Amino acid sequence: MNASQIPLSSFLLTTTPCHTYHRMVEVKNKVCLIVHDGWGIAPEKGMKGDAIDAGDTTNMDTISKDHSARALAAHGLAVGLSDGLMGNSEVGHLNIGAGRIVWQDIVRIDVTIKKRQFHKNEAILESCKRAKDGNGRLHFLGLVSDGGVHSHISHLFALLETAKEQGVPHVYIHFFGDGRDTAPRSAAGYAKELIAFLEKEKYGQLATVVGRYYAMDRDKRWERVKIAVDGLVSGEGEAAEDVVKEIEARYEKDETDEFLKPIIVNGEEGRIKEDDTLFFFNYRSDRMREIASIFGLPDKPIDVVIPNNLHITTMSRYNSEFPFPVAFPPQAMTNVLAEWLAKKGVKQSHIAETEKYAHVTFFFNGGVEKQFEDEERHMIPSPKVATYDKQPPMSVQGVADKVAEVVKKGDHDFVMCNFAPPDMVGHTGVYDAAVEAISATDKAGWDRL
Repeated sequence: MNASQIPLSSFLLTTTPCHTYHRMVEVKNKVCLIVHDGWGIAPEKGMKGDAIDAGDTTNMDTISKDHSARALAAHGLAVGLSDGLMGNSEVGHLNIGAGRIVWQDIVRIDVTIKKRQFHKNEAILESCKRAKDGNGRLHFLGLVSDGGVHSHISHLFALLETAKEQGVPHVYIHFFGDGRDTAPRSAAGYAKELIAFLEKEKYGQLATVVGRYYAMDRDKRWERVKIAVDGLVSGEGEAAEDVVKEIEARYEKDETDEFLKPIIVNGEEGRIKEDDTLFFFNYRSDRMREIASIFGLPDKPIDVVIPNNLHITTMSRYNSEFPFPVAFPPQAMTNVLAEWLAKKGVKQSHIAETEKYAHVTFFFNGGVEKQFEDEERHMIPSPKVATYDKQPPMSVQGVADKVAEVVKKGDHDFVMCNFAPPDMVGHTGVYDAAVEAISATDKAGWDRL
């Protein structure tokens, strides 16, 4: 992810003598920080599949040519990820907002596994103890892949090892198919890898497979979440004795990993039942909030059957208001840009469509839920389509219009926004749609501003 912005050198603040928390400042130049989510730079022009090269990027090309422009690394160690791991929207916004390298949860967790500290984690051990001392049933739920954006399969393996060491009698895995941060037909391979691990350890059972489209929605498409939940709890889906063959059969029908409807592997035994213990192992929060809330909070926005007395633990903090124990609490990040501006009394506005609203607020603000003083937020609804290749421009024009309105009004000294189409449409893998998304973003973002 790259951010195009007015050079930060033009953002000059002159403080006046004042010893209160909110000091008065004089803003010499106002700043608009514009994030083109998913907009990268290819090693060379004309590469196959380069939608940016194929799109109409007149405005971005002009900016790169006629103004100060720099290419920044947005992956691996440069943004606090493991060496060689690709960046993502969450990581990009955390680093941009913090103004420093933010070591990501995957690195923190990997280090504890390497040092054997993971197996002593208090929240993980308590989850195992609760299951062992209760009805003996522990469920691990999350994205099973090595994409490294939301989760990592190695963390699931470490959880299984820990549960085995702690003597939990029955462990069930609910496998959320990836296909966005990995190849769209890679779930069969990850299922083979998981099954091989279970057979080697002689421990644990695969219970359910369901695509992230249903289990990891973040746009309040509750009808999707219901499909996942009904599979996990009630066994609504297609039963399969050989899950790998079933996934491969779905591929023949063009049903790829992200869109796998529930596959029920372990019958009634593997369903989530009253008094069970659940552990959600994704470390990225935004796509786990909805399903975790359905299982753990009293208010349900959809009609679902949820067993009573479930105990839930999450790998990271999904929401500051969730009452669930957390294995890896958030790092304390102070003096991030939004906080610093608030301390200086600088008015700021953060703008995005629904799909990226959490990124310009929660992630950009250093993983902080609260709204800082003098921080205004605007969310433009994302289009209600099944996948964004059906509407490649998404709501980029609406975001651009709101940014232009805020800038023209002149009440805010710092405005930041996110243009979502390059990332969200690119993730669909539909090349022509991605090209259209690039062109729409270039036009909306700069013709309007």
